[in-house]
Amino acid sequence: HCKDSRCVPPSTWELGRTMKWLLLLTLVALSECSAFKIPLVKKKSLRRNLMENGKLKEFIQTHKYNLASKYFRETATLVSDQPLQNYLDTEYFGTIGIGTPAQDFTVIFDTGSSNLWVPSIYCSSEACTNHNRFNPQDSSTYEATSETLSITYGTGSMTGILGYDTVQVGGITDTNQIFGLSETEPGSFLYYAPFDGILGLAYPSISSSGATPVFDNIWDQGLVSQDLFSVYLSSNEESGSVVIFGDIDSSYYSGSLNWVPVSVEGYWQITVDSITMNGESIACSDGCQAIVDTGTSLLAGPTTAISNIQSYIGASEDSSGEVVISCSSIDSLPDVVFTINGVQYPVPPSAYILQSDGVCSSGFEGMDLSTSSGDLWILGDVFIRQYYTVFDRANNQIGLAPVA
Repeated sequence: HCKDSRCVPPSTWELGRTMKWLLLLTLVALSECSAFKIPLVKKKSLRRNLMENGKLKEFIQTHKYNLASKYFRETATLVSDQPLQNYLDTEYFGTIGIGTPAQDFTVIFDTGSSNLWVPSIYCSSEACTNHNRFNPQDSSTYEATSETLSITYGTGSMTGILGYDTVQVGGITDTNQIFGLSETEPGSFLYYAPFDGILGLAYPSISSSGATPVFDNIWDQGLVSQDLFSVYLSSNEESGSVVIFGDIDSSYYSGSLNWVPVSVEGYWQITVDSITMNGESIACSDGCQAIVDTGTSLLAGPTTAISNIQSYIGASEDSSGEVVISCSSIDSLPDVVFTINGVQYPVPPSAYILQSDGVCSSGFEGMDLSTSSGDLWILGDVFIRQYYTVFDRANNQIGLAPVA
């Protein structure tokens, strides 16, 4: 039986039953309770917070932002040292609990990384002072290790230690979960970040220190009935967005899911056939790679291609460092069409032009990236808001369907 997103076996099952029948009935109950929904809240991004505090221009000028360094660490040496700035635009966050009793944290459910970490009482960096910090001494189930953790995000790093504890995620009790407790988070700008930590949902192969990702641990414990999770990001409302562990909810999309093979099992990486506007190729004419990343707000691609798109749509950088565009353009510009595995996925101007407080900005961003694997694009929240996305670990594929 399922109640409030939890599997609650009737008490009569515990009376006069053999262990064999208990196990059988428990498995039946689990199969009926496959959907664990974690609500996501849309908040102001770090970029917006920096703008409102008059610090965005200083940030951009002082810290050369390069989104590509999240995915290719060799590019991190090209720019100055600042951790986690790939999360400059992230807007969607959920709440988890760690420990017994649970200590709550706001985290990014990030398909572009694989580790779980949160600030800890051992962290004295300015970025930790106004965020929730995990205290191992307050948890009866915490197990310490002697292992350390160092993760490069953006152009810097967080460092800390690894420990084990129980993690509460959307009604799931994930026991013996390894996670990072930060000791340093250099950089004053994270003071304005609207999240405490990060819950990575990519493949174990890119997990720092070989730490088992949360979803892998949940699947290994048999806590969900399908080896997949799905994401719906609401376009307008602060609430309504959701990550669903172990199930696909057809009420969030229209039509049928189209499946795309994962091309590299590290990030959620796929092959894109082409990118067009008005039927004409604007990039990726010979095919390219793309990473579907809930931890990146924008649509990102090679600098030259993005520059051409910005010119095409009439976007330009203002004095604050924001790439702005006339709001009236929403009614006249064409869709950007991503053709993936033979299926077209249009992204309309109402999606790639971002509106906030009467100001319109471009949803495209360039990456300084030179790699032997060719052009790389990041299909972030601008894309995912248009398409319900299923991350299928069992079959190493991504399912896409227009949101309902």
